[in-house]
Amino acid sequence: MPTFQFEAMDATGQEIKDIIEAATEEEAQTTIRQMGYFVTKIQVKKGTAAKLAPGQRKKRPFAIGGAKTKHICAFTRQLSILQDAGLPILRSLKILENNSKPGKLKNALMDTCDEIETGSTLSEAMSKSPKVFSRLYVNMIKAGEAGGALETILQRLADFLESSEALKRKVKGALIYPIAVVIIAGLILTLIMIVIVPTFEKMFEEFGLPLPAPTLLLIAMSNYIVKYWFLMLLIPFCYWLTTKLVRKFKHGRMGYDMFMLKLPVFGKLMEKNIMARTTRTLGTLVSSGVPILEALNITRETAGNALFERIFTKVTEAIREGEVISKPMREHSTPGFHPLAAFFWVLLGTFPGVMILSVALTAGRATGNKKSMESLVVVGAMTVGIAAVVCVLFYLMKMRSRVIDELVVNMVDVGEETGELDTMLYKVADTYDDEVNVMTEGLTRLIEPLLICFLGVSVGFIVISLFMPLVSMITSLA
Repeated sequence: MPTFQFEAMDATGQEIKDIIEAATEEEAQTTIRQMGYFVTKIQVKKGTAAKLAPGQRKKRPFAIGGAKTKHICAFTRQLSILQDAGLPILRSLKILENNSKPGKLKNALMDTCDEIETGSTLSEAMSKSPKVFSRLYVNMIKAGEAGGALETILQRLADFLESSEALKRKVKGALIYPIAVVIIAGLILTLIMIVIVPTFEKMFEEFGLPLPAPTLLLIAMSNYIVKYWFLMLLIPFCYWLTTKLVRKFKHGRMGYDMFMLKLPVFGKLMEKNIMARTTRTLGTLVSSGVPILEALNITRETAGNALFERIFTKVTEAIREGEVISKPMREHSTPGFHPLAAFFWVLLGTFPGVMILSVALTAGRATGNKKSMESLVVVGAMTVGIAAVVCVLFYLMKMRSRVIDELVVNMVDVGEETGELDTMLYKVADTYDDEVNVMTEGLTRLIEPLLICFLGVSVGFIVISLFMPLVSMITSLA
């Protein structure tokens, strides 16, 4: 049976504070009135949610995974509208919970309502569902409650989530077309290698034609795909597993994230995307009244990159010692050399060569020409070594480039001096959002002609390799 805390007045007007056990709130009020008191305030005692009768707790629908960001965006926007209209928070949550589809968000809202009924604040109740309401979300709600401007904070939070989701959707949408083209082209080329090329190979054997080098290479690739298809899956899987295992360690994750930030084109896009997200997050927290140290800790968790997490850690430590944000940000924005970053560059450089080497080995075994196989192995090994050296040299050239531009540091410095840090951070985020949009559109336009060239070269190689022996045969017959 739940316990209720109540405040009441007796017949003489004296204030009474006490607790009472009852099955429901109505029963508790009836009992208090029978005692001769006039109830002014009553609520379930904090921490007694688990003592509610089973019939009072709604059954939670089964749900797998987490809540989708777009659903959380819609919920936050609707809650801000209801709060702006003046509805009590518990009633607003119950309205939205009833309108939600079964899933993690609905379960989280049910738990939040139960926690609020036991006397918890909204931020405390939401913190009990960390898979739905992130630390950023909970801390902004907490700041809104402390400042008495919950509806304003909810509007800012909704704007922040919607802008982040819009950018994410735009990047994903730009990648759908090239990924679809690559998958379809890969399936078509695989079908040609499995069905069409072996048919031509049998025909060439029946006629006993001397085959040119491109045709021999095409047949070797076809045999490789038909007989050793598992190697096409095993080799990439081994590379992926190696990367996954190395990333499990702290230094491995740092090396991998530094490697990703230095990739041509994609690294710059990732860097700008992280800067836009972190500066907008920090600006939103600062403008909402969250203490700067807590805001930096939350921003560090939303970075999603070990190098940026290290930068924000250094900034936090400097602020504790009385420094400003811009100074440690400038000092620690140059990554430097990391051995595991160089290791990932070696993996990237050796992957194409290893795939080519496996094709050469299987082709040599199939033909039984030992001398030819040895020469192919030497050429493949040299290709692997040269590619690895080129990738490492490229990394050494790029490792000293800054990940936080001087412009960002200067704007943060100006924001600290003028007391408009949140405004400057918003401007930085808007600038980087625009740059991400421009780079995404440019990358999409660049990928299309590259894909066309790749398909043209692939199809042209297959056609030429198959028709060269046919032309030779027709010429000899003529």
